[in-house]
Amino acid sequence: MRNIPFNKPANLGSEYGYVADAVKRGRLSGDGYYTKGCQRLIEEKYHAKKVLLTGSCTHSLEMAALLCDIKPGDEVIMPSFTFVSTANAFVLRGARIVFVDIRPDTQNMDETLVEHAITDRTKVIVPVHYAGVACEMNAIKAVAEQYKLKIVEDAAQGVHAFYEGIPLGTIGDIGCYSFHETKNYTMGEGGATILNCEDDFLRAEIIREKGTNRTEYLLGMADKYTWKSKGSSYLPSDISSAYLYGQLLESEKINTMRMERYNQYYANLRDLQDKEKFVLPYVPDNCTHNAHMFYLKTRSFEERCEIIAYLREKGIVSTFHYIPLHSSQQGRKSGIFAGEDKYTTVAAETLLRLPMFADLTGGDVDYICEHIYDFYRER
Repeated sequence: MRNIPFNKPANLGSEYGYVADAVKRGRLSGDGYYTKGCQRLIEEKYHAKKVLLTGSCTHSLEMAALLCDIKPGDEVIMPSFTFVSTANAFVLRGARIVFVDIRPDTQNMDETLVEHAITDRTKVIVPVHYAGVACEMNAIKAVAEQYKLKIVEDAAQGVHAFYEGIPLGTIGDIGCYSFHETKNYTMGEGGATILNCEDDFLRAEIIREKGTNRTEYLLGMADKYTWKSKGSSYLPSDISSAYLYGQLLESEKINTMRMERYNQYYANLRDLQDKEKFVLPYVPDNCTHNAHMFYLKTRSFEERCEIIAYLREKGIVSTFHYIPLHSSQQGRKSGIFAGEDKYTTVAAETLLRLPMFADLTGGDVDYICEHIYDFYRER
């Protein structure tokens, strides 16, 4: 019997040399050689105007909330089918979260519901690109422009994914990436803030440096180092950044490895989808995904529980994703659900994530799929 974990952080081996070099350089705190190097690589590869590496995607989202000047009573629209950080970042600033339903095909925010959720207190729309598949950004941008709202893209799962050829995270006003160990490219814990409006550049530097003008001071652009605004310590260490630097240099290799396993899953399991045993991921024609995850949607909550247990007996770790935020204890305190929950809870109860990581072998995928077929043989 094989033992296949749900996730293993990407590790190509080349990362160690950069980590050792970071130590030799003698500066391990934030904004060192490799932090700046990662920012430059992301800016160049994805044509981003400005990138600031952070200690996590949560930090990036918190920076975004500060940059959007969220105040108590402001409303922020987002899907309920997302990780808690998406909401927490804005709740910490006093916002009320307005949750909208998702599409049943992509599990993304239903763009047709956004306008109905807008009130005179709405300030920001937060599309979450689930599984590295883009939300319908043209429609969301049109609504945001009409009502003069900010867009903060939660692209935690969307690094190296595209909407109509445009990199996710660079479409709205601010984008937020994750480099957590469960993501395609990793630094253990980490993230990045993508700034698409020049007016935010200096403010973001100040917010990220604990509300001080330290960056300006170090560059000789200010003669005093002082507290200027609200902020926090959102810098990653340069050791973490050095590990990520090695991965970003070989991002295409990692992407190819993941796409091969994704396509293998799909080819192996398509027959069971055709027999209506479950539903496989859907990617619209105008989206290019990044093989962040592979999932299937079972016919019921009970069936999902059974297949998770069955696969675990075979040494395969699978998992579900997200308790809807609007049904959680804090979600009920901090937000409301606008309209009808037709698909959010259904997705939360039926979506099953299969192992997906760069080192997953073709043999592993075949083994997993064989046992999925065995599970459904008499069902």
